[in-house]
Amino acid sequence: MNPATFLRVNGPEPWNVCYPEPSVRPDDSRYGNNPNRVQRHTQFQVIMKPDPGNPQELYLGSLEALGIDTRAHDIRFVEDNWEAPVLGAWGLGWEVWCDGQEITQFTYFQQAGGQPLAHPAIEITYGLERILMALQGVKHFKDIQYTPSMTYGELFMQNEYEMSCYNLDEANIEGQRQRFDLYQQEAQRLLDKRLPVPAYDHLLKLSHTFNLLDARGAVGLTERADCFAAMRNLARQVTGLWMARREELGHPLGVIPPPPEPEPVTIQPEASTSGRTDEAADFVLEIGSEELPPQDVMTAVQQLRVKVPALLDRLRLGYADIQIEATPRRVAVMVSQLARQQRGAQDQLRGPPAKVAYGPDGSPSKALQGFCKKNGVPVGSVTRQADSKGTEYVWALVEQQGRPTSEVLVVELPLLLASMTFKRSMRWRGSTAYSRPLRWLMALHGATALPFSYAGMTATDVTRLLRNSPDPIHQVAHSSHYLGALQRQNIVLSIEDRQQLIWEAVEATAGLVGAHLPQAAAQELLEEVTNLVEAPTVVLGDFDPAFLSLPKEVLVMVMRKHQRYFPLYKPGSQDLLPHFITVANGPIDVPTVKGGNEAVLRARFQDAQFFFQEDLKRPLAEFRPLLAGTLFQKDLGTLLDKSKRVEQLTSFLASHVGHASHQAAAEAAARLALADLATATVTEMTALAGVMGRIYAQRQGEAPEVAQAVFESVLPRHMGDELPRSPAGIIVSVADKVDSLVGLIGAGCAPSANADPFGLRRTANGLLQVLIGNQVPFDLPIALAQAAPLQPIPISEHQIQQVVDFVLRRLEQVLVDGGTSIEAVRAVLRQRGNSPALAAESAQQLQAELSKGEGGPLSRVMAAFARPTRLVNSQKVDPTTQVDEQLFQEEEEKQLHRVYRQVVSQVNRDMSIQDFLTTTSVLIAPVDAYFDKVFVMTDDQHVKKNRLAMLRQIAALSDGILDFTQLPGF
Repeated sequence: MNPATFLRVNGPEPWNVCYPEPSVRPDDSRYGNNPNRVQRHTQFQVIMKPDPGNPQELYLGSLEALGIDTRAHDIRFVEDNWEAPVLGAWGLGWEVWCDGQEITQFTYFQQAGGQPLAHPAIEITYGLERILMALQGVKHFKDIQYTPSMTYGELFMQNEYEMSCYNLDEANIEGQRQRFDLYQQEAQRLLDKRLPVPAYDHLLKLSHTFNLLDARGAVGLTERADCFAAMRNLARQVTGLWMARREELGHPLGVIPPPPEPEPVTIQPEASTSGRTDEAADFVLEIGSEELPPQDVMTAVQQLRVKVPALLDRLRLGYADIQIEATPRRVAVMVSQLARQQRGAQDQLRGPPAKVAYGPDGSPSKALQGFCKKNGVPVGSVTRQADSKGTEYVWALVEQQGRPTSEVLVVELPLLLASMTFKRSMRWRGSTAYSRPLRWLMALHGATALPFSYAGMTATDVTRLLRNSPDPIHQVAHSSHYLGALQRQNIVLSIEDRQQLIWEAVEATAGLVGAHLPQAAAQELLEEVTNLVEAPTVVLGDFDPAFLSLPKEVLVMVMRKHQRYFPLYKPGSQDLLPHFITVANGPIDVPTVKGGNEAVLRARFQDAQFFFQEDLKRPLAEFRPLLAGTLFQKDLGTLLDKSKRVEQLTSFLASHVGHASHQAAAEAAARLALADLATATVTEMTALAGVMGRIYAQRQGEAPEVAQAVFESVLPRHMGDELPRSPAGIIVSVADKVDSLVGLIGAGCAPSANADPFGLRRTANGLLQVLIGNQVPFDLPIALAQAAPLQPIPISEHQIQQVVDFVLRRLEQVLVDGGTSIEAVRAVLRQRGNSPALAAESAQQLQAELSKGEGGPLSRVMAAFARPTRLVNSQKVDPTTQVDEQLFQEEEEKQLHRVYRQVVSQVNRDMSIQDFLTTTSVLIAPVDAYFDKVFVMTDDQHVKKNRLAMLRQIAALSDGILDFTQLPGF
C-alpha cells in the first residue's frame, strides 16, 4: 500500500489525492494465460479525506467520463470488506461490478496500522486493465490496444510469464525467509531512529517477501500468524511515529473541522380538514444509505419490526398497521393511519409522607405546596394512602396532555436510528455508526415533513430513486405517494415480493432453454440476490459447453459463490447445462450486460480449468509430500506431519468406534485426506477442500469407499452441514479433529474469551456433530490419550483433561442450544459426558422424563435416591467398606438389601434413562420402609458403618448414568 495512502489516512489532516501505481500480487500469477488476472496490474488510486458526502455519485460520474455508459451497463456495489492483517488495516465497502466484472475496490478505511481512524478516509481503487477491456470490448488483457501500434500483450506478456515463473516456481524459499528477517530488522532500526517513511518502505518490502513465500506455498497457519504479528507490530509503530512527527510539524496541511450541525427547521404541520386533532394520516420514514450488505438488510428490518411497534406504544400513538421493508439502499417504516396526537394519560404520583405534607394544624406544608406546584395540581386534589409498610403518603393524579405526533417523533426518531446495531458497523464522518454511510432521511406524516436531525443530516420530504434514472432525486408530496414513486421506477420495496418476482422470472427464463433449477438448492443464493438489487432484471447467459468437462462442483462454486449466478440443470438431473442466470439492477442494455457477464464467467472458468489441468498432471498421492512446505503449527510441525498422525490414529479409532473391518480404507483415506490442500484448485478455492480430494481420488482409481472418506474427512464444515456417513469417513473425520484438539491445546493454543485463531470451538463442535449424528460409541479420554503420544511435544494428563473439559463445555452448549434444560444436561454430563453420543441421547431422555412433572417416574425414583445420597454425602462414607449381612438387625434393611442385589444385577452403564428408572423403581417402597423403621445413625459404630455402606451402594446405582444432585428438587 502506497505511503500516500497508508500514512496519510492517519491523523487529523485532510488529504485528497489520486495517482496511478503498479500493483504486484504474486499469487495472481497465471503465466499470462488467464484473460483477467495478472501478477502485475495497474491501478488508479483515489483517497478522499474527509468524506465529501457524495463519493458514490462522484465515482459513477468518473465512469461516465471514462466512457462507461452507466445507463447501459449493470453497475453494482457488492459487499467486499477489505482487510490487510499485515498492516493492521481494515475497512468496509464494496467491489464495484460492471456486468459481473470487478473493476473497482471502494472502501471506507476504519483502521490503519492498528490505529482507529478518527477521520475515516475513502479509498477508491480503479482496476485500469479491466476498465480498458470493458471500454475496448476485448476478452483478454493481452488484446488491450495500449497504443495505436502496440497491444498490452506485446508490451507486457514476457514480463508476465517470467515473473509468474519466478513467483510460483523459482523464488528461493530459504532466501526469501532470510530477506524477511533482514527487512524486519532494518524497519525496526529505522523506527528507533524516528524515521517512519523509510521504515514503512522496508515494511512494504517485508510484506512483498511474505506474499512471495505465500505464493510458493511455504507459509503454514502458525507461521502466517507469526508473520502477521511481526508486520502488524511494525505497522503500529510506523503509524504512531508518523502521527507524532506530523504533530511535531504542526500539521502543515491543517486539521479537518468537525462536521457542521444541520440548521434547525420549524415543522409546518398539515392543516386539518376538519379542525380535529384526532385525525390520522399515513407515516413514512425512509433511511437512505449506500448499499447495505444483504445480511444487514435483513438485520435492519428485523430490528425495526420489533422496535417501531414498541416505540409507538410507549409514545401512546395510535395506528392501524406497520410495515417494515427494505432494499439495499433504503429501509422504510410505513405506518398506516398514525394518530396526529398522543393519547392523554393519567399518572398517580407519590408525594411526601403525610406527616411531612401537613403541619400539626393540618395546613399544607411547603413540601406539599412544592410537590403540587411542580406537577401542576391543586393542593386540595391530593389524597392520602398508606404503602405496604403502613407509611402514609400523599398522592396526586396528574393528567398528561397528548402532544402533537410531529413534536414527539422529531425527538424520538434520532434515538431509534441510534439504537440500530449491525454485526459490523462503520463510521464515515463524525461519531455516528451504521452498516454503511447514511445519505438521506425522509420522514412524512401525511403532507408534513418531520425535520429530525441525525448523522449530520435533516430529514426532508425527498427520496432517491435509481442512480441511472433521469431524475434520481424525487420530492414526495404526501406519504401516500411514496410507494407509487418507487413503483414507477420498478423499485420493489417488499423483500417478499422482490424475492417472489425474481424467482418467477428465473423459472420462466430457465424454461426458455429447457432448464430446471430446484428452488431448495437455490434458496440461499436467492435470498442473497434479493437483497443485492432493488429493481431486478433477469438476464440469461451462456457459456462454452466445453467447460462442462470440469467437475460440476467447481463450475457451481464459481457461478454461485463468486458471481452470484444461478446455474441451470437438465430437468430431472443434476447435470449442468451451458447456461446461467444473473440478476441485474434497474434498466440496462440486456445484450451489453449479457456479453459482459459471459466474458467474466469465461475468464473464471478458464482460471478454474488452468488449476484443474495443472492438478491432473500428477496423482493425488504426490501432492501429500508438498504438505511438508506448509507449517501447521510451530510446535506441531507441518501439515504432512499432521497427515501422518491422523493416519496413525485411524488404526486405533477404527476398532474403538466399532468399524475395525474398515480400517484399511480409513488408513488409505487418511493418507490422502489433506493432500488436496496442496493442489492449485483448492489453493484458489479453499471451500472445495475435500471435494477436490474425492474427485482426484476417483480419477486415480481409488476405491469408492476411500474416495468418499477423503471428502467426508472435512465434514462438517459448518453448523448444519452434512455429516460423514461412511464408516471410513467417520473414522478419518474424528481422527483429524481429535489430533487438532490434543495438539493445539497441548501447544498452548486453546481459545480465549475473545479469540479462537485456530477455530478449535468449531473443531470441537464438528467432532460432537459427527459422534452424535452417527451414534458413534466413543470414549473421549481414551481417544485423546491415544492421540497424545503421537504429538511431537509432550502432552500431560493435565492437558488431556483440559481437552476433555473443553469438549464437554462445547457439548453442554450444543445440548442446551438444542432445547434441553441446563439441569438435565449437567445431570447427564457428570456421568456420561465422556461418551458424547450416549450423553446427548440420555439428555433428551431425561428432559422427556422431567417434562412429566412430579407425578412421573423420575420424580418418584429421585425421591427414593435423595435420602440415601444426602446421608452418604454428609457422612463421607468410606467407599472400601463392605456390607455385612450379619449386622442387619431389622427386617426392612434385609428387604432393602435383597431388592438392591436384584436391581444392581440389572443396571448397566449403557442403559437408557427410561430403563434405569423402571429398573430402580422397585427400590421406592423398600427405601421408604427402611427410613420409617431403621435408625441409621445408631450408637453401635459397626452397625452404623454397615448401614451407611449399604446406602452408599444404593446411591451409587446411578453412577455412569446420571447425577441426581444436578436436578431441581433433589
